[in-house]
Amino acid sequence: MSGILGKKVGMTRLIQDDGRVIPITVVQCEPNEVAQVKTTEKDGYPAVVLGFSKLKKPTKTKQFRYMKEFRIEEDEQEAYKKGEQVTLEKLQEVEAVKVTATSKGKGFAGVIKRHNFSRGPETHGSHHHRRPGSIGACTKPGRVAKGKKLPGRMGNARVTRGKVKVAYINPEKNIIGLKGAVPGPNGGLVIISTK
Repeated sequence: MSGILGKKVGMTRLIQDDGRVIPITVVQCEPNEVAQVKTTEKDGYPAVVLGFSKLKKPTKTKQFRYMKEFRIEEDEQEAYKKGEQVTLEKLQEVEAVKVTATSKGKGFAGVIKRHNFSRGPETHGSHHHRRPGSIGACTKPGRVAKGKKLPGRMGNARVTRGKVKVAYINPEKNIIGLKGAVPGPNGGLVIISTK
């Protein structure tokens, strides 16, 4: 199995036998439907397109709220057929996954919050308590270098966490528990992939 789409429910914790407390993010993965199976002969590469969160009023071109393409191996093409359900049962033997989601938006933020800059002097006579400082030289090069850390919009970006350990899987309730935090708000889309 290459991956599955889910919805972030929230965070909880697991208390182990030795007393250690492990933070857990719960993701609800309702059965995904195979919308398309791409083959090497027709499309140039093997892949499977999964649809998640079926619309109440589907149209001919839009059946699902979310769709995602996962690359698969050549020999895995026969395992997927259009219209069948993909559930969490196929993830039972997986120990770690890659998680992708859209992080929470923080709005326009300064360099201290956005890039972890140090503060300026707080004492009498100083005027740059939270300012970024110099952003370049003078007439040479006469411009600000690309990628300069400056104030701007923070968050609301695609974030990927790799090697996230799977704490538990409950196929009956369609939930998976992932160790640690997962980007995004509760109710946000989470893409779980095994590769």
